[in-house]
Amino acid sequence: MSIVSFVKKWTLPVSICVGTVFYLLFSNVELLEPVGYTVGPVLVDTLPYGMFLILYVTFCKIQLRDMKPRPWHLWLQIARVAISVALVWLITSVDDEGLKLVLEGAFVCVVCPTAAAAAVVTEKLGGSIASLTIFTIIDNLVTSLIIPVLFPFVEKEAHIPFVATSLLVLRNVASVLVAPLVLAVLTRKFLPRLNERICRTRNFGFYMWCFNLAVVTGLTVHNILYSSVTGVVLVGLLALPLVVALVLFSLGKGVGRPYGDNISAGQALGQKNTVVAIWLTVTFLNPLAAVAPGAYVIWQNMVNAWQLWYKEKYGRVKW
Repeated sequence: MSIVSFVKKWTLPVSICVGTVFYLLFSNVELLEPVGYTVGPVLVDTLPYGMFLILYVTFCKIQLRDMKPRPWHLWLQIARVAISVALVWLITSVDDEGLKLVLEGAFVCVVCPTAAAAAVVTEKLGGSIASLTIFTIIDNLVTSLIIPVLFPFVEKEAHIPFVATSLLVLRNVASVLVAPLVLAVLTRKFLPRLNERICRTRNFGFYMWCFNLAVVTGLTVHNILYSSVTGVVLVGLLALPLVVALVLFSLGKGVGRPYGDNISAGQALGQKNTVVAIWLTVTFLNPLAAVAPGAYVIWQNMVNAWQLWYKEKYGRVKW
């Protein structure tokens, strides 16, 4: 197998490895450290712009008539809220600070909204971009309502203004999700030739997302290496997100299967906006728990990598 074909087959794991290696090189090799300190923040700042371009290209392929709420949208929201409430109850019931921190990390992985980039992976897997996009908008709206309600129970010191927090989440939705969707709709209507040319581009959004993933992985490695928790707690913060990811992907697929939308539903519940999750954790909860959503981004992309490999090999998504 050639290097090119290997990279194409395992693009997501390769992106994770590249992000890890580059971060370690540019943060530990004395000659490269000045470059890392200069370029690293610039790459992080470009993430929203890259995501805008990724989603614009992806949304150009959506048919507006397909953008309508589905029954599984409601069931997944009920499931997400129920699991979040159950985790809040567990957090408030335990006395061990280490266990509480690990559960707090799992909680933020569940309660954070669906990743905007889920549409890119869903397209690669053969799911419905339109159905997932509607769910993502609904999911972010629900998130803006439940976060100010649940977070004060998790951290008693977390004084979260309801309106201010809701507006912050909604601003994230408007800039990263709604704006490229509106631009794509306008392109389809007024620039049909450009839209047709964009629709013919294959895998552009996916490879752009892989670049973003490499940058996010670098941030994740940074959080893990500079975490001040004990070894046992760190293992819990790294391992429990894998269990959470498998449960969410499985539950989403199970709920979506009766409606013929198991791929989209699985990505909707399983692929999370971990950048928002890390920000929420650092801002309102125990910052040490931010390791968990960082680990989640690796686990969710390993799940996606396996799904993409299986689909390429057998022509269908098994799970």
